[in-house]
Formats: sequence, C-alpha cells, structure tokens
Amino acid sequence: MILTNLDLKAVGPRIRMMMPHLTPLEAKVVETVFGRRGFDETIPLKQIAEEAGVSEAMVVKIAKKLGFSGYRDFRTAVYEYSRLPTAEMHQELSVDDSSAEIVQKVFRTSIQALEETLAILDMDDFDRAADLLYRAKNRDFYGVGGSAQIARDVSHKFLRIGIRASVYDDSHMMLMSASLLGADDIAVGFSHSGNTSAVIDAIHLARKSGARTLAITNYDNSPLAAVADIVLCSTAQGSPLMGENAAARIAQLNILDALFVAVAQRDYQAAERNLGRTMSAVTSKRRDRGT
Repeated sequence: MILTNLDLKAVGPRIRMMMPHLTPLEAKVVETVFGRRGFDETIPLKQIAEEAGVSEAMVVKIAKKLGFSGYRDFRTAVYEYSRLPTAEMHQELSVDDSSAEIVQKVFRTSIQALEETLAILDMDDFDRAADLLYRAKNRDFYGVGGSAQIARDVSHKFLRIGIRASVYDDSHMMLMSASLLGADDIAVGFSHSGNTSAVIDAIHLARKSGARTLAITNYDNSPLAAVADIVLCSTAQGSPLMGENAAARIAQLNILDALFVAVAQRDYQAAERNLGRTMSAVTSKRRDRGT
C-alpha cells in the first residue's frame, strides 16, 4: 500500500473516527498499538496480540475493520503516521505542568487538529455544501450547547454579507423549523459526537421534508452523519481534562470560516456591498452612543 503524505496525516483521524464502533476489547488492541513506544515495521503480529491479551486472528480482524488489508498494512500505516511531526504534537496535560507547558500543549493539540482536519476534508463535499448554502432560500442551523455557539458564530458571519441563517438550540424549535423546510432550503446539524438526538431528529425531519442536509461533526460514521446528505468532518485527539471538543471546535470553526469565504466568493460583489452596509450600520450606531 503506497501512502502519500496527505494520506498519512489521515491515518490517525480515520482510526479515531472508528473507535466508537469498536468493542472495548478491540479498542484495547488499538490503544496498545498507539500507546506502545518504539512501534515500528518490525513488530510481529504475535507480540501485539500477547501485549493486548488477544489472539493473532483478533488483531488481523481489527486491522481489517479499520479499513486496512491486514496487520502488515495496518502496522506500516501506523508506523509512518507516528513519524509525522503532526502526530507528535499532541501531549497529555499534567497537574504538574507549568503555565508555559500548558500553553504549548494546548496550542500544539489545536495545530494538530487543524492539520489533520485539512487532511481528511473532502473537497467535493465542501464545494457541494458551499453551493447549497449559497443557493438556499432558508438556512436553518441546529446545535446544542457548545455546538450551538459554533452555529451562531457562522450565522453572524453570513449575516455580515447579507446571507440570513437561523439558529435553533431548542429541540421543539428545531422540529418546528425542520417541518417547514422544503426543496429550496438547507438544514445544518452541528454535533461533535454526532449522537445528539435533538439534532439528529431535526436533520432527519428536514430531509424528510425535502430540504438538503449538512452535518458538521467529528465522526463520519455517526448517527448524524447517516441522516445527512453531506458530511464535513473535523478531527481532534482528546485528553482526560479537555476531551476532544476543545481542539475539534477550533477545527470546525476553520471549516466554517472556509465555507463562509467560499459562499461569499460565489457573488463577491454582493458580499462586499452587503458587508459595507452592515458594518456601516454598526459603526453608525456606535458613533451615536459615543462608544
């Protein structure tokens, strides 16, 4: 199997996306491989099986479940990925870390999330999403908690260039919104895990109502991804203290910033004209208040 540098950056994220679909025993095998110091292309199948406490056949089965042809293919991919600078960026936070170490670790984890999200981003799906957002009559965004804040951020950006989008973070309001959408509309569901039932239900109903649907999530095999027409995935490596959400949020914001620019580019003159109007209105109000 020949892997390009871009493919290699995607190895870690693709395996992490599959982790929720593994059994605890299967996940233990993957964690054994990634947690092992000095993992290279010489490590025999038997050794990994013994360290994980499973059979050799089980290791091969897991490798295939993760999308590899077998153990050797899996071993080569993980080894090559582990040698990348981005793979070494993530370091676990410790209670003994100094302020300088905390800043370094948090920043480096976010940089890794951005690099690896870029590696897995499907540009055809990205362009389809930009086209649908640009052409839509109604744009309804669904999210809960931190995901709702991401939805509000991109909604604010779109409004600056004259593109209106509504944000719903209440489950009943989401369903009411979704029931009224049609073929000229788009519903966008935001959920890091892809398991938020309120968002899944709303996206499912929006699609049933005839609208196009887009999922922004960290897992392309999640229930939310399964009910969406288009899926744009972020990826981030978690830690016990911060989880995955913190770095994934930064990656998702960057995906959405890029979508915002791509949508604006589809009618740049209108975007520039509307930006001037909206910013002028805000500036004028500030002057009136003396702020």
